[in-house]
Amino acid sequence: MSANAKILIVEDEEEITTLLRYNLEAEGFVVFCASYHEQATKTLNENLPDLILLDWMLPEISGIELCKRWRKNSKTKNIPIIMLTARGQESEKIEGLITGADDYIVKPFSMLELIARIKALLRRTSQKALAEKIEIGEIELNLDTHRVIRAGKEIHLGPKEYAMLEYLMAKPGIVRTREQLLNNVWGSDVFVDDRSVDVHVGRLRKAINKGFDKDPIRTIRGTGYAFDEKFDK
Repeated sequence: MSANAKILIVEDEEEITTLLRYNLEAEGFVVFCASYHEQATKTLNENLPDLILLDWMLPEISGIELCKRWRKNSKTKNIPIIMLTARGQESEKIEGLITGADDYIVKPFSMLELIARIKALLRRTSQKALAEKIEIGEIELNLDTHRVIRAGKEIHLGPKEYAMLEYLMAKPGIVRTREQLLNNVWGSDVFVDDRSVDVHVGRLRKAINKGFDKDPIRTIRGTGYAFDEKFDK
């Protein structure tokens, strides 16, 4: 993690923005601030950050909607996002995470906890960027060669099935909606219906589970799929 990592704060409450900026700059971060969506978009176009702190309740366009848009954009889809909000109900936390946020913290929050979460998320992102493979339990996915090995056995996958597996394994336990899978595997400019996602997940399961008892992919009814975070236990 770079000591001079860039953080974009998207928050319309000036007092909170000032507090965040002061503490983050004291930690050595380079900080940019925006109070509404157009300002945030302009900042992203001019100076891509390493992490975004995003308020849920923004004027005109909500943080949830912004998060959806940024996850569909090739420039911003991999930038880690921490959602800041006064909404503390479990269902709302899940909504934020499903939308594409990487973490979630409820106002009022401890500044020490927030900084710790920021540093942990930046470490994970940095390690992933440097990694040549993702290894969870007995499944190993090589990011350079696109080879998939399970318990020493090579698994042959089509391009779409490989892309799905990589996307799911990148964040074990995080639910990926059918819309997210469509956007990340096919791209947002291609028209494909939800049924295609289910068909390709079925093919992926058939390939990686042949000869094995345990299925690492969880189905979340009415929502999508997740790579089982307990698969390596």
